[in-house]
Amino acid sequence: MIMQSAMFLAVQHDCGSMDKSANSGPKSEEKREKMKRTMYGLAAFRAFLKSEFCEENIEFWLACEDFKKTKSPQKLSSKARKIYTDFIEKEAPKEINIDFQTKTLIAQNIQEATSGCFTTAQKRVYSLMENNSYPRFLESEFYQDLCKKPQITTETHAT
Repeated sequence: MIMQSAMFLAVQHDCGSMDKSANSGPKSEEKREKMKRTMYGLAAFRAFLKSEFCEENIEFWLACEDFKKTKSPQKLSSKARKIYTDFIEKEAPKEINIDFQTKTLIAQNIQEATSGCFTTAQKRVYSLMENNSYPRFLESEFYQDLCKKPQITTETHAT
């Protein structure tokens, strides 16, 4: 899964502390349920960011997560260039708001791309979302609508 256990990315369609562990099915069923809830939360958070004209932050973060999983050096290099041209370079179509020093460091790092060449920028973008966007999201209609959706359950019915 692309997500790590990030506070704001794990918007778990919980909207309250409903503990269903007593009624849960097999572990694989629990994992599927958690993934569905996380995907709903991520979709709502992305829609919120888009409405605030800052979806480049989550797109960059997700691109970095995908990038870190790349094994092939050739693919690593091409993905690094793509992330750089999409998000980092001056006037990039989805330019993220990071400082000049971080941009310079990335420009140097992608010459010989490693899975960690965007780590500093990714941490800064994460912090920006965590401290600014996410608290606003929790007060938004997007989050309120998410909380109104029925909870996904894994309860099985006896036959």
